[in-house]
Amino acid sequence: MFSDNTDSILEFTGTQVNYYFVCKRKLWLFSHNMELESDSDLVLLGKLLHEHSYRRQPLKEVEIDRIKIDFVGKSKEIHEVKRSRRIENAHVYQLLYYLYFLKKTASINAKGVLNYPLLKKKVDIELTKEKESELESILTDVSSIINQEKPPEAEWKSYCRNCAYKELCWG
Repeated sequence: MFSDNTDSILEFTGTQVNYYFVCKRKLWLFSHNMELESDSDLVLLGKLLHEHSYRRQPLKEVEIDRIKIDFVGKSKEIHEVKRSRRIENAHVYQLLYYLYFLKKTASINAKGVLNYPLLKKKVDIELTKEKESELESILTDVSSIINQEKPPEAEWKSYCRNCAYKELCWG
């Protein structure tokens, strides 16, 4: 689908792919330079968890172009560290995007692992042909949302209560 224009779908961040599943309005606002999460207590807790978990990993915070991998494990295994499984689908697709990005930009076929250290759980993620096709469709949708003139209408979800963008939607 994107073989001729791979660059256009590889210009997203993992956060944008994550926000696609969390909230389309948040995706649009974030993508238009309204980054409000630097003051968020939940984001701070996530950063602290990341910094203090998996200390022995030699390759932590690996940044490649627009993606940031939490750490690289043995034998081409990339890891993403998360606090809870509450929005696990968003976590899965963020990690699938990283796997897709590595495959398309560097011909690396890696495996992914979601790590939930507080829960002592790990979830293995693999980029299958089906997931790759699904992801390409999602990335097309991400692009169309970002390119809208106005943000999508606010839609109340249970996690709006703690969202850094709450005032822009419900204030």
